[in-house]
Amino acid sequence: MSDKVEETRRTIGPVVSAAHLASGAMPALSEIEFAVTMMVNAYHRWMVRCMAASGSEGLSALDTLVLHSVNHRGRAKTLADICLVLNIEDTHTVTYALKKLEKAGLISSGRRGKEKTAEITKAGETACLEYRRLREALLVEPMKALGLDENELSKLAATLRLVSGNYDQAARAAAAM
Repeated sequence: MSDKVEETRRTIGPVVSAAHLASGAMPALSEIEFAVTMMVNAYHRWMVRCMAASGSEGLSALDTLVLHSVNHRGRAKTLADICLVLNIEDTHTVTYALKKLEKAGLISSGRRGKEKTAEITKAGETACLEYRRLREALLVEPMKALGLDENELSKLAATLRLVSGNYDQAARAAAAM
């Protein structure tokens, strides 16, 4: 970090959405929380707009995540599989997304023993491939032009996954109070 940037940071303070939370022992955590909030909102907006541009209008960010999860590796998924992978506690939101996707003809339902499964349809696979095509052109290419180190991005992703575990543990502790 340049001296000027460091001086500005000391003068203004960390970039956060809640200074009262950043005034504690770990202000950098508040910076991460604000950055993640901005990232999540931008990511959700992107998914909705990209799905609409690819011909699947009316899908929410969660619908899009569920669709791509069902398409992942071409294997049928259960509700539990999807919720576990996406770290979603409120299963009813995923159940609603699955019903919406099935009604749109993007997935089909089946059974594995007693469990209901979801599987990608040809139309769903086509929608995912068109999303990927637009993602490559509109998001990946401009990101590559930034010259970011992919190994550093992978380390950042791993760090965020590890940090999410601490938030899950803190949520369990708060629920037990």
